Amino acid sequence: MSDIYKFDCKNAEGEVVSLGDYRNKLLLIVNTASKCGFTPQYEGLNNLHLKFKDKDFSVLGFPCNQFGKQEPGTNEEIQEFCSLNFQIEFPVFAKIDVNGPTADPLYQYLCETKPGLLGSKKIKWNFTKFLVDQKGNVVSRFAPNTKPEDIEKEIKAII
Repeated sequence: MSDIYKFDCKNAEGEVVSLGDYRNKLLLIVNTASKCGFTPQYEGLNNLHLKFKDKDFSVLGFPCNQFGKQEPGTNEEIQEFCSLNFQIEFPVFAKIDVNGPTADPLYQYLCETKPGLLGSKKIKWNFTKFLVDQKGNVVSRFAPNTKPEDIEKEIKAII
């Protein structure tokens, strides 16, 4: 696959969503968790989404329970958590795995295309972020401790 638009994902209601629906948008794809030390990044991610959504930008959240079991909730509970605590307006998809044999194909592609530190093709922890340009190319990978506001400069440069 040459870009992310060929992947399908499930939304929180279990409906299939084609990433082709996001064609020509700049995307920040993030694996999320509700009980992580980085969970407050939801606020910064939502701020980025709100600031640039009118410029064809979107954050896409993918909850994952593979790191310290920090996303134990159901899809419905995750949606409620995001809404009540952070008033999230970006799409938060169904919970997935991002590493190992059960990893979602999107994340297999992201990790293969943009390896992490020392060439690692795994996700290190919650809130690893991938910036995908308007043509579906993975252009950057950011570590979990990279704050969303620190990505703003790169977003502006691409938009």
